[in-house]
Amino acid sequence: MLTISTMARNACITGNLSKAEELLTREIDAVANNYNSLANRSFVMARKRSWKRALQDASKSVDIQPSFTGYISKGIAFCGTKQVQDAIKAFDLASMFTNGDMKANHFLLLIKAAALFNADQHKEAIERVQELAKACPSADTRACWIVKAYLHIQLGNHASDDARHDEAAIHFTAAVNSSGSSSNLAIYSRYEDFVVLFGWDLRSLWETANKNRCQALLDANKLGEALEAHRHMMDKCDESTKANCLDWSTGFKQKCGAVYHAEGDAAFSASDYNKAITLYSAAIDLTVTSDTLIQRSKAKLHMKLWEDALLDAQKVIELDPSSYIGYELKHEALHGAQRYDAAIEAFQTMLFQLENASDTQTRQMRQQYCSPAEVERNIREVIPTQLADTPLRLLDTTTGLLCNREAQISVLKTSTEYKELVSSTTKHTHLQKERIEKVVATYFRCVMLSHRWEEKEPLLHDIQDKVVYELEAAGGIMKLQSFCRIAREARYRWAWMDTCCIDKTNNTEVQESLNSMFVWYRHSALTIVYLSDVPPFSKAGALAKSAWNGRGWTVQEFLAPEVILFYQSNWTLYLDDRSSNHKESIAIMQELGDATGIDAETLTAFRPGMTGAREKLQWASTRVTTSPEDVAYSLFGIFGIHLQVIYGEKQQRALGRLLQEIVAQSGDITALDWIGKPSEFNSCLPASITSYEAAACKLSSPPEDEIQTRISTLRNDVTADSALKLYTMLSNLSAPRFAHCRLHLPCMVYRVTEVKLSHARDAQSYEVKADGLCDLSIKTGDKLVHFSPARPYHKTVFLVRPWNRHLLELPADDTQNIEDTQSVKDMLVPQSASQNERGPRALRLIVRLGQEFSAFLLMQQRGGEYKRIASDQDIIAQVKDIASVHNTMDIKTIEIV
Repeated sequence: MLTISTMARNACITGNLSKAEELLTREIDAVANNYNSLANRSFVMARKRSWKRALQDASKSVDIQPSFTGYISKGIAFCGTKQVQDAIKAFDLASMFTNGDMKANHFLLLIKAAALFNADQHKEAIERVQELAKACPSADTRACWIVKAYLHIQLGNHASDDARHDEAAIHFTAAVNSSGSSSNLAIYSRYEDFVVLFGWDLRSLWETANKNRCQALLDANKLGEALEAHRHMMDKCDESTKANCLDWSTGFKQKCGAVYHAEGDAAFSASDYNKAITLYSAAIDLTVTSDTLIQRSKAKLHMKLWEDALLDAQKVIELDPSSYIGYELKHEALHGAQRYDAAIEAFQTMLFQLENASDTQTRQMRQQYCSPAEVERNIREVIPTQLADTPLRLLDTTTGLLCNREAQISVLKTSTEYKELVSSTTKHTHLQKERIEKVVATYFRCVMLSHRWEEKEPLLHDIQDKVVYELEAAGGIMKLQSFCRIAREARYRWAWMDTCCIDKTNNTEVQESLNSMFVWYRHSALTIVYLSDVPPFSKAGALAKSAWNGRGWTVQEFLAPEVILFYQSNWTLYLDDRSSNHKESIAIMQELGDATGIDAETLTAFRPGMTGAREKLQWASTRVTTSPEDVAYSLFGIFGIHLQVIYGEKQQRALGRLLQEIVAQSGDITALDWIGKPSEFNSCLPASITSYEAAACKLSSPPEDEIQTRISTLRNDVTADSALKLYTMLSNLSAPRFAHCRLHLPCMVYRVTEVKLSHARDAQSYEVKADGLCDLSIKTGDKLVHFSPARPYHKTVFLVRPWNRHLLELPADDTQNIEDTQSVKDMLVPQSASQNERGPRALRLIVRLGQEFSAFLLMQQRGGEYKRIASDQDIIAQVKDIASVHNTMDIKTIEIV
């Protein structure tokens, strides 16, 4: 439509406006009144936004010769100066020169719309184009689409510049819809006129519209629509356009991926890991980056999607083999998947990458981590302590093999638990002794068996280096196999049975085992009691009747453990009690308590030590053992005593050594309270544990008001000085002690003045008189020499009251408040008290001494030491006159053999 030289046209199309201006100026200068060149130069000035010169050239052109081109140039110039009405008049005048040509009119109207658009008449311009397309359906509608698309692009650009991204997206979408469905838009010469006039880039119109739409949607946070627009564009464009758009497309996808990544981070921070994974995956689908793979791997780790997390970690390593992060993620994923060997290997590689990093900051990060070798060293240091309270040999319930200490540690090092610990302990902050101790202790949890020895019990040599489960299932082997299976099913790796887990040919091992057995049962995770003589479906009471309940060793085996389960002969739970701990079963503990005489609290929360020594001896008094010495050895743990084990020393000596240690350590003289035959070890000790079967002698004490009455009476008969003197003397007495089987016993001594046979029918009863005591009767199996003041005896005979510090009634003497670990020396330190406090205590002491007491009958031997005369019943004595109690007795420490 425009008449312009080819060179000037090409300069305008390529955007070389200075060249175009120069060429047109030459034409104007060469030919006078060249109105057409003036009009064309006006177009160039308009494109250069030199509106004043554009209007001058246009006006000159029209003045010389009114023309179609001249008035168009004038209309465009007026629009540039925002003189809209003048512009409309100029375009109207231009229509007079179309000679009714439909195409020329159509072209003029499109130019008019574009020029008005440049005059900020946006809405009117768009409407004119739309109306034109409707009004002239037979005309070239493609030109309308082109103009409309370009106008919408301009509107979209304006909206984007003002951050009105939603509006921009609408305009760019309209431009895409107007510019056609293909990137291969044919450019005809008449469309080039729009390029000449306005500088439009028609060749990239479709591409520009699509790119801008994608960006506007992205800026409007419509990520899904933006990606759909991108997909639509790439699907529709030809190969040439696609190649041109490749870099842009990559960048755009990176931008979208960054948005997905940021949203994924927000979801990750909110612990919405499923959503985070979805968003990171969307980002990765667009563009694979190490950062996004790292984050997705972390999210998958939180979701325990170990294998998926491992794949991402591997991709991170492939992208950057020198980065430690990929190996860190790989370690965590492999650890979570319980592939600990591979996890440890990945962790070691991570440490290598940190140590060899190029930057100092990354290398310094190595300091917070500990190597697997460091962890293993710490585990090795913990193992001995954790195994100190477990048996020397244990049965591996998984393999059925008997393992010594070295084998146990070897099994640990190949175990899943060990590898998990090494793999999970990655930082020095994790390298806590308590944590390692807990894991090791849990691994070595042991199940102990308490049972009654029967015929053909398997010994150490029967199972050494053999698989227990593969042995012929007969007798004790069947019991051992069943025990191991029960322990294994309860998910315990280790088990112990006394018949086969102690080398009885090794005296040192026997010594350690017997002295440690209580501790082993105490620290067992579970103790299983097997009642071989209790048939299935037994009712309550069968436990009490079981032979197991009469054996000596079983006392500590049911007192020491914290968790215990009773099994019947067919290895089903007793009373079908399926609770995890029968010590929490009221019915079973009640039955066991009734059978043993031990109260429920002690059964469930027993503490070893010297407290209540006489009662503990009574628990064992009716029990039997295969070896006579075991009567004593089985009680070592009950009292917390460690003594030498000497099989062959006989029961009296074994029991004597035990009782001697109890008295020596605790100062508790209740162990001397027994009835029966004396021991050859020491006459103050019994020959048999059965002497403790009867309850300890307990004499009634008067009520407090009666004590106060007697104290008031004493104030008139006893001086304060004499009472305090007695109190001080007794409070300073030393504790009883043993030395070379001789008991040095502090006591209050009453000389026996007469012994004669009782007139009672029982020939073993004697009437006895002693200074300061009421007459009393004694029953003994020994034959006593008769004597009296008239017929004196050459040997001294005493009735003695062993001194008991509890008579002082000191606050610290309350045995309920004394820990079992407190020494006798600590207990016997005299308590500091004021004169006002000690005075009433002294009088109370005299009142207490005036009450009945349990006495010993002692007879002097040739060497001056004394021997206790055993009695068949308690010797109950009482002073004659409470007021003279301090004058009628002697206080001394007597040596008894």
